[in-house]
Amino acid sequence: TLLPHILLTVEGQLYDGYDEEYDCPNLEEDRVVDELDNQMIEGGVIVDYHGCDFFLEHWFHIVFVLLETRGYNEKKLKDNIEREIFQVLNEEAAASYKEEIVHELPSNSPEELESNINQILKWIEQWVKAHNS
Repeated sequence: TLLPHILLTVEGQLYDGYDEEYDCPNLEEDRVVDELDNQMIEGGVIVDYHGCDFFLEHWFHIVFVLLETRGYNEKKLKDNIEREIFQVLNEEAAASYKEEIVHELPSNSPEELESNINQILKWIEQWVKAHNS
């Protein structure tokens, strides 16, 4: 199951207003955690989000730090790129989760992207086998 944050946020009304500068809803982090807790405990869920400092550590078996452009407005894209340059996302993940589950995957070329996809798919297959036996 993939839980994209905008869909979850909007459908679950887990936001408080709208940020015009970033062109996105203002996420209510405590409400998101409450909403996700039961789904995450069951396992088999992929969370796609640009940060991780408010998610509960016991939810995750592995964390991949990636950044991709998704049609974000210029301000949001610039801030995300700056965050990546300064390693903020990687540092957040390292501070929030056990070192052995955090994996930074460089995505600077098509070859690296393909390798990242293969690595993530391999990990998912191993996780499914381990949890379905």
